Amino acid sequence: MATASDYVLNELRLLRASLGLSQEEFGRTIGYSGSHVSSVETGGRPPTKEYMEAVDRAHDPAYQPGREGRFMRMLRDLAKLDVAPTWLREWIELERDGTLLRWYEPAFLPGLLQTEAYARAILAHSLLLPAEVEQRVASRLERQQILTRESPVPLVAVLDVMVLRRPINGHPGVMAEQLEHLAKMAELPHVHVLVVPEDAGIYLGLQGAFILATLTDGAVVAHLDHQVKAQVVDGVDDLATLQRTWEVVRGEALSRRQSLELIKEAAQTWT
Repeated sequence: MATASDYVLNELRLLRASLGLSQEEFGRTIGYSGSHVSSVETGGRPPTKEYMEAVDRAHDPAYQPGREGRFMRMLRDLAKLDVAPTWLREWIELERDGTLLRWYEPAFLPGLLQTEAYARAILAHSLLLPAEVEQRVASRLERQQILTRESPVPLVAVLDVMVLRRPINGHPGVMAEQLEHLAKMAELPHVHVLVVPEDAGIYLGLQGAFILATLTDGAVVAHLDHQVKAQVVDGVDDLATLQRTWEVVRGEALSRRQSLELIKEAAQTWT
C-alpha cells in the first residue's frame, strides 16, 4: 500500500520530469549531487527539511523566504497520514482524548517531551529505514501538540535518572538541548516530571516503560512498548499490575521541585 512518503517521493520525481531535467541537472539547481537526488527519489535516504527547502527555493514560484513552500508543506502535512504504524494509531487516539497520562520511562525521554533532534537520534539507532525514521519523528512531534493545545492533556512522567545521563553517541549537543527543553516543559502547570534518583537502586519499574491513560469516562488503558511493536492493554489484571507498579515508581521518585533541580543540573553537565 502506498504511503504518504511514497506520495511525496513521487511528486519529487514528477517535478523533475516536468522540468525535463536529469537527476544530475536537477541536483545542480538545488545544490545537491545527482547521486543524492537519486537516493532521495528511490527512498534510499529521507527527504530532509534542508532538501525540501532547497527544492522549494529553486522550483516553487510562490516561495517566500521564511515561509514553508509547497514541498515543505507536503512533507509536513502528508506525513501525518501514515507516520504512525497501524498498531500505534489506536493509542494515539486514546492519548489525544485522555484526561490524564501517567508515563514511566527507565531508558529514554517520553516521546511527548522529546526534541526533534533527540527523537531522530534515538530512532536512527533502531532498525528503521531512513525514511521510516523521518516518518516516526514527524509522528512524535505531531503527538506533542496535546501538551500545547488550548486544553492540554495533563502529564505525569516518571524517569529513571539514567535517562538524564545517557549520551547520544555521534550527536554532540543533543542532550544539552533536550534537557533544557525538558526543564522548560516540566515548569508547565499541567506537566509534572519526576526523577527516580540513583540511590533508589533496583526497583520494580526497571523491567520496562509503560503509559497509563485515563479516559473521559474514567476508564484506564495502558500502552506497552516491546522490541518489535507496542500494544494497548485493557485487561483488568494487567491494568491492576501496571497501576501498582506506577505507585511504586512514583513513590521512588523525588519531588517535583527536587526533580526539576536535578534536570537543570544534568543539563549543565552536557554544555
